[in-house]
Amino acid sequence: MPAITSANVANAIVKLVAADALPALVGNLVMGNLVNRDYEPTLAQAGDTVNVPIAPQLVANNIAEGGTVQPQNPALGNAQIVLNTHVEATFQIPDVTKVLAVPDLLHVYMQPAVVALAEKIESDLLNLYAGFSANTPLGTAGTPVTEAVIDQAETTLFEAKVPVSEPKYLVVDPNTYSAMRQIPRFSEFQSAGEAGLRALVDGSFGKIKDFFVFRSQFVPMTGSAPVNAHNLAFSRNAIGLVVRRLPQPLPGTGAIAEYAELGNFGMRVTMSYQPNTLSQQFTVDMLYGCAILRNNFAVQINS
Repeated sequence: MPAITSANVANAIVKLVAADALPALVGNLVMGNLVNRDYEPTLAQAGDTVNVPIAPQLVANNIAEGGTVQPQNPALGNAQIVLNTHVEATFQIPDVTKVLAVPDLLHVYMQPAVVALAEKIESDLLNLYAGFSANTPLGTAGTPVTEAVIDQAETTLFEAKVPVSEPKYLVVDPNTYSAMRQIPRFSEFQSAGEAGLRALVDGSFGKIKDFFVFRSQFVPMTGSAPVNAHNLAFSRNAIGLVVRRLPQPLPGTGAIAEYAELGNFGMRVTMSYQPNTLSQQFTVDMLYGCAILRNNFAVQINS
């Protein structure tokens, strides 16, 4: 059995904090859990560029008997995601041993830091709305979303050849979500069955017109009188989110770092001692970038 040393204890503390941080981050994300994150969390530096290949379009050739194949020269598309966002949240704990003895205290310290990172990711992803120009925006500023608008959004994505098997999402602001809950055909038991009852009693309807519906406090708002909420209907491959590992601190600098990774989300938790305040300082940080992958796989819905 290895001896218990101060170094072992220090590493154990950072691992414990890291294990508590990542599930809290994922639990506070909406957009971050819906977009494409299929990219390995390898080491990287701020400013690096990740090239994401986009599959080309091919056409079927009807080859007659005795005919020949028609070679095609498809151009492989490419989407560049720049790792230009390095976010951190730092807090200090005067008596770290007390926090370790009472796990609820660790959660109290960690939760605000993780929520701050999640809110930044949500805002960055939703602010990509302006780049979706392939499809004409639907809806009208200051006007509640109607069933017809939602229906047209689904039709638009179908015509853009979003695979039928690929889930489609609708992320809206709180007021739009409220208006959608009051569309009679979807909020009454006699017209929507069990789903209508859930919308009426539980306040959530889950799915409408083949969209999984989510609400977010970070849907961008522009203009005034009326304010325009830029809701987004999209499929997973419309947006890419790349998270990369940050390097470990230099040995002997008094800082200990541990990685926490789950479902292609990764963050670094660094612990260091602050002699001025006689406390342990924890920094939770992550490096990421987000960008549009397929412009025609999303459509704005104004309300």
